Amino acid sequence: MRGALHSMNGLMHRKAVSLDEFRPDQRLKPTLSWWHLVGMGVGAIVGTGIYALIGVSANLAGPAVILSFLIAGTVCACAALAYAEVATMIPTSGSAYTYSYVVLGEIIAWVVGWSLILEYSVGTSAVAVGWSGYATGFLNAYGIHLPHALTTGLLAGGLINLPAVFIVYLVAGLLIAGTRESATVNAVLVVIKILALGVFVFFALPRFNPANLHPFMPYGFAAHEVDGAKHGVMAAAAIIFFAFYGFDALSTASEETKNPGRNLPIGIIGSMVVCTALYIAVAAGAVGSTYYANFVGSPEPLALILRQLGHGDAAKMIGAAAVIAMPTVILAFLYGQSRIFFVMARDGMLPQSLAKVNKLTGTPVQMTLITATAVALLAGLAPLDQIASLANAGTLLAFIAVSVCMLILRRREPNWERVYRTPFAWVIGPAAILGCLYLFWSLPTKTRLFFLAWNLIGLAIYFIRRRTAKAAA
Repeated sequence: MRGALHSMNGLMHRKAVSLDEFRPDQRLKPTLSWWHLVGMGVGAIVGTGIYALIGVSANLAGPAVILSFLIAGTVCACAALAYAEVATMIPTSGSAYTYSYVVLGEIIAWVVGWSLILEYSVGTSAVAVGWSGYATGFLNAYGIHLPHALTTGLLAGGLINLPAVFIVYLVAGLLIAGTRESATVNAVLVVIKILALGVFVFFALPRFNPANLHPFMPYGFAAHEVDGAKHGVMAAAAIIFFAFYGFDALSTASEETKNPGRNLPIGIIGSMVVCTALYIAVAAGAVGSTYYANFVGSPEPLALILRQLGHGDAAKMIGAAAVIAMPTVILAFLYGQSRIFFVMARDGMLPQSLAKVNKLTGTPVQMTLITATAVALLAGLAPLDQIASLANAGTLLAFIAVSVCMLILRRREPNWERVYRTPFAWVIGPAAILGCLYLFWSLPTKTRLFFLAWNLIGLAIYFIRRRTAKAAA
């Protein structure tokens, strides 16, 4: 992309990316329509977060977890609006990394891209491990018992988590087969899991009892330490944030979208509207139908609630839908990660030999396999339930970067054609930035420290790479 970026006029000589400057085997094929994007966005958002994290977050905020969902959803919605504008102005793959490269420069882009590794790799691996738990339980119910050593990672007391490795490579194979084909399958699975959550709302909301909401905010609003862990509405929102992001993976699909100026905003904003409404309804049904202490800590809180309400068959349906839900999240995240790596390789920040597109499928097969191998290795060996918040840290930085890019472009390039304009940009942009900063501060202290260390390592690699390149020249 460097040649294309530096040939632009306007802001830092980067007005528009010309894909014609890339070789044919370095261009992605536009095959996606708006409904593919909405399905992919909902598939990325609705998954592990709503099916499992509601129990964790309710333990941090009590019934006020409803507010936590609303706050996290509002911050994400503001960021989504910024994404929609910038993505249509810079319609190439790479998401926040590419936008930062265009607007803020190479070093900031490297930091953002390095942070996105946490969002996608750690997040994808965590979902794969979570799927393994559901799949193992499903097989156990039918008398198929896999050895503990083959369903638990080496760092968690086993040998390797084979189901987690299996699902990562299965999804990678689907992506390699073709972006349009994988998006179509994803859309079908998304319908199934939304129907399952609709079933939960149908059975839970009629049993809503206001008494279950008292005390509504037992740990207060701001994040604060309680018995060595952060509690409060904002602490829960910082974790729940994991349940909302995923729409940003759509911006990595810009280059593969037909009519991106129209279809990208529909996909990004449409998926956020659907998911925010669904999440609040599910959260209200969960904490309103039963006292929150009865389901905190459960790996399957929604199914547990339905069983407590006497709806065993519906609980089984929720469990089956969870097995379906998680692979769609893996698909969207693995897609986004492979595209970001692909663009970084095309830029020369990774070996450019990796930036090749298969002539038959139109997908970056080599980069997809490398990404899948890294994710599968992490998922197969490591227990990731304790570090899911690391993915949130990387995402929050990316959301801040995109919002800053939108505001800078509004000020420096007011005449640049905008197919989609974020309404009230000077309210939405700062709201997204400040909201993300507050959520980041509400994360556990060890998470913030690890994130700082991760980026210091990334910067060291960046400067070593630059020095090596200069010496070679």
